[in-house]
Amino acid sequence: MQQLIDSHCHWDHPRLQNLQPHLWQSCLDQGVGQLVVPGTQKAFFARQITLCDQHPCWHLAFGLHPYFNDKHTRQHLIDLADTIGHYKPVAVGEIGLDFALDTSLEGFSIAQQEYWFVAQVKLAQQEKLPIIVHSRKANDRIGQLLRQLKFDQGGIVHGFSGSVQQAEKFTQLGFKIGLGGNLTYERAQALRRLAQALPLTDIVLETDAPDMPMSRQDGARQDRAEKDEPNRPDNLPRVLAVLAQLRPESLAEIAMQTVANTIDVLRLKSLL
Repeated sequence: MQQLIDSHCHWDHPRLQNLQPHLWQSCLDQGVGQLVVPGTQKAFFARQITLCDQHPCWHLAFGLHPYFNDKHTRQHLIDLADTIGHYKPVAVGEIGLDFALDTSLEGFSIAQQEYWFVAQVKLAQQEKLPIIVHSRKANDRIGQLLRQLKFDQGGIVHGFSGSVQQAEKFTQLGFKIGLGGNLTYERAQALRRLAQALPLTDIVLETDAPDMPMSRQDGARQDRAEKDEPNRPDNLPRVLAVLAQLRPESLAEIAMQTVANTIDVLRLKSLL
């Protein structure tokens, strides 16, 4: 079986690092051989760098996430550019727009969110790097901005939630669509229809660990302790298994193609 790539895992998060070294061994045992580790704020860049320096299959990305807009400063954009120039990440990310946040709060208005997003898209264009996009209730606006900026480096729209038409507009711009733990919920019928409708060449797999928890495989009721357990990158084969149930291709074919898609869009081949 093809070794899988988790295209979006916050591997540096303390909740995952507290599970080491057993978690990485479990990833390997489950067939997950590579991780893409996106950044969220400047304060964590050093933590990411120190961690990912330990293993060639843990791939760095740096970005300023919209969840932390109240913490970002213009100096952080300069620091981001310097960090990218020095450490050569595979992408700029995680960046984006989140219109589900309270846009009346200082730092989170639509205009302020767009300022940080546009600045980082321009940086990615300048550095010829793909981007890893966070989009909640903002697919149309993000697509519009990318077209206005003539962004042509592609990337991944992570944890995608939207219509087939919105997904197609992203793929026409060179993006792959990230599918993760939400696919494991039977109630996620719209997302499952999307997973069936997309060409397999447009899909990459992710966990967003320790976030985006997956459904309980046995359907059992979760108690509070179980709910508080972090999502893990060794759960990635569950996403693959659900995708194989939904699509006509074999599990092995889906694994091989989604890995190839990730390598292609993030240009990982030169790093392997």
